[in-house]
Amino acid sequence: MQDFIINDDLDIENGDLLIGYADEYHQRNILIAEKGEYKEYPELGVGIMNMLNSEDAAGMLLEAKRNFEYDLMRVKELRFTDDNRLKIEAEY
Repeated sequence: MQDFIINDDLDIENGDLLIGYADEYHQRNILIAEKGEYKEYPELGVGIMNMLNSEDAAGMLLEAKRNFEYDLMRVKELRFTDDNRLKIEAEY
């Protein structure tokens, strides 16, 4: 999905807001957000920081998949790799 690129602030290039592929930004924000942080969509948010402290990796993956699909992404793959990294293949 094309969207504004936001890091810590809006990115500006040649005097205009930078627009680019933003699926990874959306995924990151959904994973980090707690439920209720998006006032228009209070059910959106995984709260990964709290979930990482639990032992329920499968539950965290299921919650992430539900949230991505709620945001209308098509999830192809969502799993932890052998080196404990989160592999996400999902797009709008």
